[in-house]
Amino acid sequence: MALAFDEFGRPFIILKEQEQKSRLRGLDAQKANISAGKAVARILRTSLGPKGMDKMLQSPDGDVIITNDGATILEQMDVDNQIAKLMVELSRSQDYEIGDGTTGVVVMAGALLEQAERLLERGIHPIRVAEGYEMASRIAVDHLENIAKKFEFGPTDLEPLIQTCMTTLSSKIVNRCKRSLAEIAVKAVLAVADLERKDVNLDLIKVEGKVGGKLEDTELIYGIVVDKDMSHPQMPKRIEDAKIAILTCPFEPPKPKTKHKVDIDTVEKFQTLRKQEQQYFDDMVQKCKDVGATLVICQWGFDDEANHLLMHRNLPAVRWVGGVELELIAIATGGRIVPRFQELSPEKLGKAGLVREKSFGTTKDRMLYIEHCANSRAVTIFTRGGNKMIIEETKRSLHDALCVARNLIRNNSIVYGGGSAEISCSIAVEAAADRYPGVEQYAIRAFGDALEAIPMALAENSGLQPIETLSAVKSQQIKDNNPNFGIDCNDVGTNDMREQNVFETLIGKQQQILLATQVVKMILKIDDVISPSEF
Repeated sequence: MALAFDEFGRPFIILKEQEQKSRLRGLDAQKANISAGKAVARILRTSLGPKGMDKMLQSPDGDVIITNDGATILEQMDVDNQIAKLMVELSRSQDYEIGDGTTGVVVMAGALLEQAERLLERGIHPIRVAEGYEMASRIAVDHLENIAKKFEFGPTDLEPLIQTCMTTLSSKIVNRCKRSLAEIAVKAVLAVADLERKDVNLDLIKVEGKVGGKLEDTELIYGIVVDKDMSHPQMPKRIEDAKIAILTCPFEPPKPKTKHKVDIDTVEKFQTLRKQEQQYFDDMVQKCKDVGATLVICQWGFDDEANHLLMHRNLPAVRWVGGVELELIAIATGGRIVPRFQELSPEKLGKAGLVREKSFGTTKDRMLYIEHCANSRAVTIFTRGGNKMIIEETKRSLHDALCVARNLIRNNSIVYGGGSAEISCSIAVEAAADRYPGVEQYAIRAFGDALEAIPMALAENSGLQPIETLSAVKSQQIKDNNPNFGIDCNDVGTNDMREQNVFETLIGKQQQILLATQVVKMILKIDDVISPSEF
């Protein structure tokens, strides 16, 4: 694109290779962008809430993913349109920051775009719509603060945390055993949480899965599970009070870094070389024995000779353990990772109360459990399931639950779920609209209407009459002045979300509203789209 001036000094734009470009301007560009955003939101709308549907996505190489998680659905979809990509990023940023509410945030953005389209058709300028949305989002976020409840929990009273995690899990495929999974998630987070600093490092929670068994067999292990077995079949399968040497150096004779050649012309020289090598192995194994190690975990492999020697010296060993797992083992057992045999010393060994090898079913699959560690700040959630897709979805669901528990430790305010918070915000926004005299008033009212898209989608997905249900709940909220009434998705018989124990985190809800508003403002401000035309 170039800017030129004619003889009267009037500027005009020259588009290079015009025949290869297409250009949309003004209202047409905004309408095209809005319809792209709405299309993405429409896909996710049906998977919102406890009765939401799952999506099945097939990747180009034939892998199948079945999921209900908004961020995963959009990640796996091959999106070409730039505006649709913005929606994918919106969902991703909600996933990174909060971990939960990835579907709701896209549905919300889609509803805001839909309302904006109507305002643009009436001739309201997009910037005025964007400013009105910004004002309305502030009103909604402040109102959420007012209706939020704080709840106290301690190491003994975990029920509030578990209830909130159960709300998250109820919309997933694993909802039939949501109670046990929520308990596992909460216990795992509390095991690694630093309650003084109100911080949780989720890297210390490892989620492993193994096909076979049933979903109910999922367990929390206060320690590490490694998908490896002992390097020699005759090594002991159970070691109590293990002292673990964690090595990143291979059990092999050292090889010079430079190019080298060894000339052997007599049998004696060959014997000497062989003895020398054997001596190396002997020294290595002896060094491990001398510092008192009863188990060696090595990042690299070792030859059969070393394996044989370790077996004879009663020193069980595990080889080919990945770097991340080594770090977790070191954190859990309080050991140090040792890069050279010369640096081994008794204080660098990790301690674990029990190391055992467990085999599964008839498949000869074995895993190593390292439990009762000196420092139990690293834990593993071990999931089981009928097939790979269920296990992957369980891992994603657990990730959401872990994130919710972490958010509650950071900020223990909650709002009630089931669309009740959105309906309450919508009422507050509509009431506040009268205080604004300008054109923005229309945008603020539209924002209030858009907030109702989430309860509407919840009612629709649950097979209820959407408009009838929503208006009944809204009138009930206004009549009783009680923001706890929401959509009764599970047909329990009461609309009071407090009785149903449906909670959501306050920071998650606020983030949803703020992120959706930001993205919609950005889309509304685009009035010219120049793109290479497709041949």
